[in-house]
Amino acid sequence: MSTAHPTPGQYWKIAAFLAFVTAVEVAMYYIDRELGLGVLNAAVLLSLSAVKFLVVIGWFMHVRFERPIISRFFAAGFILAGSLYLVVLSALGVVAIRGG
Repeated sequence: MSTAHPTPGQYWKIAAFLAFVTAVEVAMYYIDRELGLGVLNAAVLLSLSAVKFLVVIGWFMHVRFERPIISRFFAAGFILAGSLYLVVLSALGVVAIRGG
């Protein structure tokens, strides 16, 4: 567990990274509109959204400086929310979840 507070330079790097990821998300909207990627586009956008969530939680909310149990609560909530999202989309017929 790191105890050193991030420098302003590190905050700017994280902000630039988040801006870049947001730009990729916006670009994916237009790429999907032209190419019709469908499920692939949704998967990429959900993945990018998850990355942004984890970066914001880890850096800007300083969870990485807390005890590990706090990080586990955030991770468990994130996994449960994602699972619930998939179940609801499956129930609505938007996503087909197939077993092996």
